[in-house]
Amino acid sequence: MKVILAEHAGFCFGVKKAVDTVYEQIKSDENIYTFGPIIHNEEVVKDLESKGVKVINSKDELDDVKSGKIIIRAHGIPKETEEDINNRDIECIDSTCPFVKRIHKIAFEESSKGNTIVITGNPKHPEVEGIVSWAGKKAYVIENVEDIEKMGISMDDNITIVSQTTFNHKKFEEIVEIFKSKGYNINIVNTICNATNERQKEAEEIAAKVDAMIVIGGTNSSNTRKLYEICKNNCKYTYFVQTADDLPEGFPEGVDIVGITAGASTPKNIIEEVQTHVRTGTVI
Repeated sequence: MKVILAEHAGFCFGVKKAVDTVYEQIKSDENIYTFGPIIHNEEVVKDLESKGVKVINSKDELDDVKSGKIIIRAHGIPKETEEDINNRDIECIDSTCPFVKRIHKIAFEESSKGNTIVITGNPKHPEVEGIVSWAGKKAYVIENVEDIEKMGISMDDNITIVSQTTFNHKKFEEIVEIFKSKGYNINIVNTICNATNERQKEAEEIAAKVDAMIVIGGTNSSNTRKLYEICKNNCKYTYFVQTADDLPEGFPEGVDIVGITAGASTPKNIIEEVQTHVRTGTVI
């Protein structure tokens, strides 16, 4: 089986920084907590839990933490939650991706000027929830062009448009064009990180020239889901897997070339394992 592996696959800068921080802190003798899963990859989270790291999933659970260190996940957390943690007598280590922190700063500064903040992204994603908390009272989240009409944004508003770092670049451009065509007064700050853009472009190119495509990542990973959507639109036989155990027992007849890409939260060892299984034909 011939395999084409995407050059831009696996941990991005922000994810690697966050994960490395947790593993480094494990070496201490203190209790280690992460607020929310440090990244959206179940295998990584399970490995950290096996080493004693505990995940805090809500502000209510903070009351049970009496000592140790709390590490803020790569996606960031709401402003109010971060302030709550910092007001407690416990060390807080901020591992929010620097690119996400930049969006917090932009949203806060622009909303302080009285501007309306429009965020393109998934409203239920923790990164977006965090951005909204920094964007003041006049904030809207738009996931699709259809959402624009539902928002009821005043034509008199000065609008600053930002984006979830892992949002689909083409969708972002479509949404921006709708705002332009309607005559809104907009300030566009494309905050989709370069790593996301590179992955999406590369995945689209590979998917268009292979017989089957494998996308590796956690089921809760937003950027992996978007890679899957892009690949599926360009390659009929596209598979979403978390590990090599999820690979199909066999590919359809005529599949000779398989492409592989992976989300930004996928460890290198999992990518290598999937690649080996496919290349050697052990899944057939």
